[in-house]
Amino acid sequence: MGNEVVHFEIMGADGAKTQAFYGDLFGWNIDSNNEWNYGMVDKAETGIGGGVGANPMSATYVTIYVAVPDPQATLDKAVELGAEVVMPVTEMPMVTMALFKDPDGNVMGIVKA
Repeated sequence: MGNEVVHFEIMGADGAKTQAFYGDLFGWNIDSNNEWNYGMVDKAETGIGGGVGANPMSATYVTIYVAVPDPQATLDKAVELGAEVVMPVTEMPMVTMALFKDPDGNVMGIVKA
């Protein structure tokens, strides 16, 4: 089996509005009590957790994140296959991640497994 999807992200122009919409629509408990107002969606028993918020550049998008053992190696392979780096491998307090655009322009995330 390949690498698993472990996180999703839905970003809108107005984070609170986007959080309210998806919270009401799907009954999601979205906790945005953090310095970025990034709404963390509780993981369902059989699903994956995610995040809902605002993009500071007002672009809207949906991104999925795949867990990989070596984000840099995966990002390098993505580039070899025609992808464009959106965000290089970045270490944050809770996660090491990177973003790339596939050849069709879809933004995908990778996180260290």
